[in-house]
Parts: sequence; C-alpha cells; structure tokens
Amino acid sequence: MKDKILIVDDEWNMRNLLKVHLVHHFSIDEASNGKEALEKVNSQKYQLIILDVMMPDMTGWTVCEKIRERENTPILMLTALHDVKDKVLGLSIGADDYLVKPFEPEELLARVHALLRRYSDYNNEHSDGTIAISDLTIIKDSRLIQINGNVVELTPKEFDLIHLLATNQKRVFTREVLLNAIWNTNNILDVRTVDTHVKNVREKFRKNGLSFNPIKTVWGVGYIFQTPDGKG
Repeated sequence: MKDKILIVDDEWNMRNLLKVHLVHHFSIDEASNGKEALEKVNSQKYQLIILDVMMPDMTGWTVCEKIRERENTPILMLTALHDVKDKVLGLSIGADDYLVKPFEPEELLARVHALLRRYSDYNNEHSDGTIAISDLTIIKDSRLIQINGNVVELTPKEFDLIHLLATNQKRVFTREVLLNAIWNTNNILDVRTVDTHVKNVREKFRKNGLSFNPIKTVWGVGYIFQTPDGKG
C-alpha cells in the first residue's frame, strides 16, 4: 500500500505540480486552506504532510502548531522564504524540514523519501505505549524508564520530559513550549527549570550506562530527541 501524503496549498497550480511529481510514488490528498487541512488530518491518517507557509486566513505555521497538538506526522514546509529566522520558527513549532520554492523534482522526492524513512525508522512505539530505542526503554503505562532492563529512577517531570521528546522525534522543542506542555506555564523566568531537568535526566542516564545521549541541544532554539546514530 502506498504512503498517503496530504498537500496543503492555496494555489491550485502548486498543488497540481506537487501532485504530478508525487502521484506515481504515493497516494495524494489535497487541501486548499488551513481549515480544510485540519479537518482532513482529524479524520484521516497521513504518512506525510506538505504544508505551504504563506496562505490566507491561516498560515502554514498556525496549521503546523495545531497539527502538532494531536499528531506526530512528518511535516515538510513549502516556502518562498529564505530567512533563517523563518526556518527556525517553523522547526521550533514542529516542522520537520523545509523545501524552498522554486525546487527541482529530484530534491522534492529526496526530502519526501528521507522524511518517510526517518519516521518509519524512529517510530518505535509499541501498541502498549512502550518505546524501545537501543538500550533505552520508556514504558508509558507504568511510567518506567529502563536502561538494559534496569529501572532508572526519574521524577514525574523528568519522565514527562523524556517521554515527550521521544514520542515527537525530529521535532525541536523550545523551552517555552516544554514549559507549557509539562509545567503548564510559559513564564520566561522559568526557562531555567527546563535546563535543570534536562541536565538531571542526562546525568542519570550517563550514570546508569546509557549508550547514547537522547537529549540534544539545538543552540538558540531548544531541545530535540537524539537517536543512537547521532541524528536529531
């Protein structure tokens, strides 16, 4: 069965161009605006979403944020913007990659295949809510962390932190987003709380012999889950 991709763009010509390049490899669905895209995402399962940044009524950034409240589906942002700040913004709210217009068909296919491959490789959550990555096991239902089968004692917030990162691999979280998600606050004065918890988790994992560092710092942005091969 072909992977299903949702193309979201207010311009018919761009949707059609993307469809022409992708339809022979994937099952394609379309949305012409943010509202329609969210309705489709809420009712169907997609393996990838290609999302235009500049749309009327609801920008791609807003759509991305709303999707990330519910889904971990890979998102490829489509943009004419070259500003690094815009890319950082998109990555911080949950985008996985960017494709700048105009683009070559080969680059489009390469980025799509790379995102689908990474999502498949790293989506290791089992039906019982257990995530197993190398010698690290995160058991959601019993809120346990194991390294090589041995339990590692984490505080409730430390568990929430590593679980959130591990279940949203490839997403960069700002400190403010983590504060809101885990502590239900976004007070800028509390951002050091996140750094302290990250430091504690890293130290506990190091002392218990974890073979890799699962929390990578993205300088100037926040944190992302890092896999054993160093990708994040």
